[in-house]
Amino acid sequence: MSKRICVVGTGYVGLIAAVGLADFGNTVVGVDIDEAKISALNAGTVPIYEPGVEEYLRRNLASGRLSFVSDVATAVSECDVVFIAVGTPPRENGDADLRFVGIVADSVAANLDSYKVIVTKSTVPVGTNRWIRDRIALASGKLPGQDFDVVSNPEFLREGKAISDFFHPDRTVIGFESEHAKEIMFDVYRALNVTSVPFVWCSLETAELIKYASNAYLAVKITFINEMANLAETVGADINAVARTMGMDGRIGPKFLHPGPGYGGSCFPKDTQALVSIGDSHGVDMSLVRAVITANERQKKRMVVKLERLLGCARPDKPLSLEGKTIAVLGLAFKQETDDVRASPALTIVETLLTKGATISAYDSKAMENFKALFPQIVYKKDVYEAALGADALIIVTEWNEFRSLDLPRLKVAMRGDVILDTRNLIDADEAVSLGFIYEGVGRIIPRRA
Repeated sequence: MSKRICVVGTGYVGLIAAVGLADFGNTVVGVDIDEAKISALNAGTVPIYEPGVEEYLRRNLASGRLSFVSDVATAVSECDVVFIAVGTPPRENGDADLRFVGIVADSVAANLDSYKVIVTKSTVPVGTNRWIRDRIALASGKLPGQDFDVVSNPEFLREGKAISDFFHPDRTVIGFESEHAKEIMFDVYRALNVTSVPFVWCSLETAELIKYASNAYLAVKITFINEMANLAETVGADINAVARTMGMDGRIGPKFLHPGPGYGGSCFPKDTQALVSIGDSHGVDMSLVRAVITANERQKKRMVVKLERLLGCARPDKPLSLEGKTIAVLGLAFKQETDDVRASPALTIVETLLTKGATISAYDSKAMENFKALFPQIVYKKDVYEAALGADALIIVTEWNEFRSLDLPRLKVAMRGDVILDTRNLIDADEAVSLGFIYEGVGRIIPRRA
């Protein structure tokens, strides 16, 4: 049986949830205080870059199953299920900021005129769902388990593949307290059950921790292969062969074993910091996760050190060692197939290069506007070759597919210098070296120049 659903928050998580739940046959109202965003969404315009979303948005708008409003009170009052999908940005101490979650909880409490299930999609610390439950109960005078229920339903979406991940998830995790809430959530996600997606029914706390544990482990895996890549460079090993062979082991698997400049995005940096903070608040030292955070930041800065060395500018007596150098930066998003620059390695790399006196010429097919809001002082170009024109060095930061098939002879003509730092190991090293480039990847064995 389809449900009337309200999704509060139309950011990345909320928008995907809204279009996906509507496509399952539910009647969905997306809520956001940003009137301009609401108007755009109702007109079928997606405010973020995410492949496939616009098609699902327009289809469900046309069907009448999906709409967007700014009036949270009416939307909450008229629905059966409320999804909380607002941001939980990190505070300075690493804690998740739950202000927006609290505001939504208060809105629910003020409009709890019939039984509702309140579902937390936002990534929140362990114990937050009970806090939401108690806050609503106190403000409304209503009884949990009778007048309302709170459910934890964390998301596991990958930016760039969110539509596929929503409709074909590895698992659906639902933390619950009452059988009535379980039945309603089963109805909400009935379409997934038909396709035999595994459902994990568990406690609120277990669901909350599953999300953090999953993201932290992936961050550990990325950081591990990056450290192995750094070692491979020193001992003369090929990290690609190492990673590929490791991945053949069924206990390890091949995913997230791709060396690079460090992880970024809206999840891994925030969630690892929050997990350390959660551990601290409970007297548990999350030493491994803490070390991963440190190593990841070091990996980003290491890319600039490599670039300095390749340019012959690594001099401890000269802090502004890149002064007068023009660096072409290819890729600004934290990963391919997104315009998201949050915690992107490019942020650290560009900031460090600017501090050292370099001039930056940048290109990214999707993320330049978002990056420009943070770094308006650098030059943005319309394509790779314009960015490379007159550059002393070129650094590839994001693994966009277009960077896998660069016209290296054309780059050679365009650039003033001959240094390429390929932090994603996308370029054919043999071709680059044969053309006279000073080429380096991350953990790769580089052929000698003739």
